[in-house]
Amino acid sequence: MDFQDYQGVWVFIEEKDGAIAPVSLELLGAGRRLADKRGVELAGVLIGDHIKHLAKTLFEYGADLAYVYDDPIFKHYRTESFMKALLDCSAKYKPEIILYGATSTGKDLASAVATDLPTGLTADTTELDVEEDTGLLLASRPAFGGNIMATILCKKYRPQMATVRAKVMKALPPESGRLGRVVEESILLQEEDIRTKVLEIVKETTKKVRIDEADIIVAGGKGLGSAEGFQLVHQLAETLGGAVGASRDVVEAGWVEHAHQVGQTGVTVTPKIYIAIGISGAIQHIVGMKNSSLIIAINKDPQAPIFESCHYGIVGDAFEIVPLLIDRFQEVMSKEGVSHV
Repeated sequence: MDFQDYQGVWVFIEEKDGAIAPVSLELLGAGRRLADKRGVELAGVLIGDHIKHLAKTLFEYGADLAYVYDDPIFKHYRTESFMKALLDCSAKYKPEIILYGATSTGKDLASAVATDLPTGLTADTTELDVEEDTGLLLASRPAFGGNIMATILCKKYRPQMATVRAKVMKALPPESGRLGRVVEESILLQEEDIRTKVLEIVKETTKKVRIDEADIIVAGGKGLGSAEGFQLVHQLAETLGGAVGASRDVVEAGWVEHAHQVGQTGVTVTPKIYIAIGISGAIQHIVGMKNSSLIIAINKDPQAPIFESCHYGIVGDAFEIVPLLIDRFQEVMSKEGVSHV
């Protein structure tokens, strides 16, 4: 394989109902940094129906060009149709790197493309870098239960591919009026060529916990001792009008549902305020909340790793500190006439 034939950084752009997924915009920010380091172009790959106009948004968020497959056959995501389009584009233009969001769609498509090319795929990446001279993608993710960070390389094949968790990268501030070029592509693909048929779209109506959308998160760990002790987290979260988060140990102990888990095997969050109570600070948890705007840690162990990742730390007994915080917040909010922060 002649690596000199492969050039450029691509981002698969995930689109639904005419809107670009936030993770795709985040990846354009990460891709821009990688492309600049290599001195190559950054491209977004748009596959869908009536989506050509979205290329303007890609340019505003850092892309130099957009490869567009716009056809009714791509109205709904199906592995086979999207895979064929991406393989067609990759065969024509030979990218050095392709990034996907680690969503259900991104994971499904990336694994299918990697198998067919064939090439390597690093899943659930939380850090990205590239070697300027060799072009090797340095895709890092927690391993061994979050106890270490592993950097995975694909030395023998191109393109190099990775799925990247949502909210671990930052989108660039949009630059209004920024221009790029659109490359319109097509592929000979008929409906009868695709084995999967979309018969009906059923929208979920069950209300789920969405801690990834919360501005304030109060998270608890095993340091709270029991499910009863964990109620402190619920009480403070309710007082602040925030969401409840938890470490993996707490979820595995059955104190709270998995939807509340923050970390590599849970949800990545970026709230304005993240309060960690009784959480030691394992890598597996830190990667899920390290990009929070303000991190406050409460732990009785002054050597707890969480204190290396927080903006403010309180060393002490949570069962003494948290009730005082609740009382003080309630007092202030009562004076201000508000129900929550």
